[in-house]
Amino acid sequence: MSGPMALEPGGAQDTLSLRTAGDRPAPRAPEAGTHQDAVDLLAAELADGIGPAVHPYEVAALLESEGLTAEVIQERYGHPNLFSLASALYERVPRTFPEPARPANPWRPDHVRCALRGALFALPGLAYPLTGPLWHAGRDLRVLVVAGLVSWAWGQALGHRAYLRMTTGRREAGRTLLKGAPLGALTATAAGSLIAGSGTAVAVAAAQSVYLAAAGVLLVLGGERLLLAALGPLVGGALALPWWEPGDTLRLTLPLLSVLGSVAAAGWVLRAVLATAPAPGGARPALLRSLPYGLFGLSAGILVLLEGGQHPYAVIVLTVSMGPAEWLLYRYRGMSVAALRATATPAAFLLRSAGVLGLCLLLYVLPLLPAALLTGAEPAPLLLLAATLWIALLLQAFGVAWPPAAVCLAAAGGAAAAAVLRSPPTALALSVFCGMAALCLTACAVRLLGRPAPHA
Repeated sequence: MSGPMALEPGGAQDTLSLRTAGDRPAPRAPEAGTHQDAVDLLAAELADGIGPAVHPYEVAALLESEGLTAEVIQERYGHPNLFSLASALYERVPRTFPEPARPANPWRPDHVRCALRGALFALPGLAYPLTGPLWHAGRDLRVLVVAGLVSWAWGQALGHRAYLRMTTGRREAGRTLLKGAPLGALTATAAGSLIAGSGTAVAVAAAQSVYLAAAGVLLVLGGERLLLAALGPLVGGALALPWWEPGDTLRLTLPLLSVLGSVAAAGWVLRAVLATAPAPGGARPALLRSLPYGLFGLSAGILVLLEGGQHPYAVIVLTVSMGPAEWLLYRYRGMSVAALRATATPAAFLLRSAGVLGLCLLLYVLPLLPAALLTGAEPAPLLLLAATLWIALLLQAFGVAWPPAAVCLAAAGGAAAAAVLRSPPTALALSVFCGMAALCLTACAVRLLGRPAPHA
């Protein structure tokens, strides 16, 4: 370098000349007001990080992370060290302890899937007006009822067992369905054939049983859209009946195409599931664990058939409502988790949980009132039956199986006995027995689900 370098503001000096410490001019101290303003400004800038601190040391760590050096702290803020400035900032900013971010709702329902499942529960009923002229409605209907009840009971038990195996792996659930669905179709067909008076009745019962078995596989494994596509020929033919007479050939062919399509779709889904790698471990659950779910399916089928014998269109409404019912089951679980976070004592949670139960039950039952009036059905049996089924499904969703099965089986037995004896009338018997069942199940739900443990 050829010339002098400016080492301090205010001029140049020789690089070789040395100055003693006593010759160095003392730094000019900033005014006290300037220091205070700088500290206040720093407190405002870092308030979000200082407020949640519970000790000045946390503020000191924050200042270090901001890169403040000892020179800056002394010259700009007028404090001798980091901890002095941290203590001043800690005193200036009031304590704030923000609530943690709310976690995502683990029970958020799939709106489209629930609506689709409600439609899929009802659309197969279109097969009966389409194929009605091909079989004897009086004699052969009993065969379909018996086969249908067996299919409902078997399907509920098999579905529960498949979901249990799903906790191990989808392949294990698929193997359960591959074995159980054909066996269920054979059992239902055999039960119907015991009272069949013709080969036509056996064939219709077999087609119904095969379809219900295939549909159960698709509903468990998430193949709702494939099932809807398989029902296309049946739905199209049934909707055209008011304006078009399809003839006996098409009346038979269109439902058969839907049955074959559902079987093919179930086979496609099962093939994909069985191609996955097996899960290690996982003991098979006992068969008796699924027994109460099968008994519930049987009793629910009896109650629905008794109501359908009086008002068939009301049963269609009830079947479609199973989609919103499933949606409300998810909403109940999500609202219960929110209630658990918002309460501090078991008594407070019990009250809030009972309110959530009542709200969800009303949201399910009340829309059925105008539907019952529009279909000409008596509101009381339909609404009480719907309430019984929904609370029973709610308890089953929490793993409470035997109480809803026993209560519903008792209600179905009492209502069926009254229908056979014709005293009292079926509508009154359904109202009485379903009302008693709904009260028992509500009390059971409040007692068992009004505790924090099932929702934690």
